[in-house]
Amino acid sequence: MFVNEQIKAREVLVIDPEGTQLGVMKTDEALQIAREKKMDLVNVAPNARPPVCRMMDYGKHKYEQSKRDREAKKKQRASGVKEIKFRPNIDKHDFDVKVKRGQKFLEKGDKIKVTVMFRGREITHHEIAQRLCKEMADSLADYGVVEKPAKQEGRNMIMIISPK
Repeated sequence: MFVNEQIKAREVLVIDPEGTQLGVMKTDEALQIAREKKMDLVNVAPNARPPVCRMMDYGKHKYEQSKRDREAKKKQRASGVKEIKFRPNIDKHDFDVKVKRGQKFLEKGDKIKVTVMFRGREITHHEIAQRLCKEMADSLADYGVVEKPAKQEGRNMIMIISPK
C-alpha cells in the first residue's frame, strides 16, 4: 500500500474519510487537502484507472488491520489428526482407556485415526480388528462420525473418525 509521497500517479480519484468521492485530481493537490485535514493519503486501489486514494489516519488503519489479523488467527485452529494405535488382542480396560483418549481428541476438534496393528499370524483374524473398529465407532458415536470406515492397509486396519 502506497502512502502520501510514495504515490507515483499524476492523477488520483480521491475519497474523503466519510466515504464521499471528491473526484479526480492531481496527486499534489490531493496530498495538500489530506494534510489540511491532518490525514494521510492512502492508495487503496493502485491498479484502477485512475488509482483510487482514500484519506485516512494510516497508523490507525494499520493498527486496526493487525488487530483483525490477530483475531482471525485466534479463531483459526488447525484441526490435527491424532492417532490411536492398538493390537487385536487388546484388553477390555486398555480399550476403554483408548476410547476415553479418543473422546478427548474429538472434544478438542481433532480427527482420530484408529489403527489396529497386526503382528505375525494375527493378520488372519481381521474380523477381530473389524469388530474392535466397530466397537470404537459405536463408543464414540456421541462425539464424532466415521469419516472413513475400517479398511485393511498392509499389516494395519485403519479407520478415521471426525468430530461432530
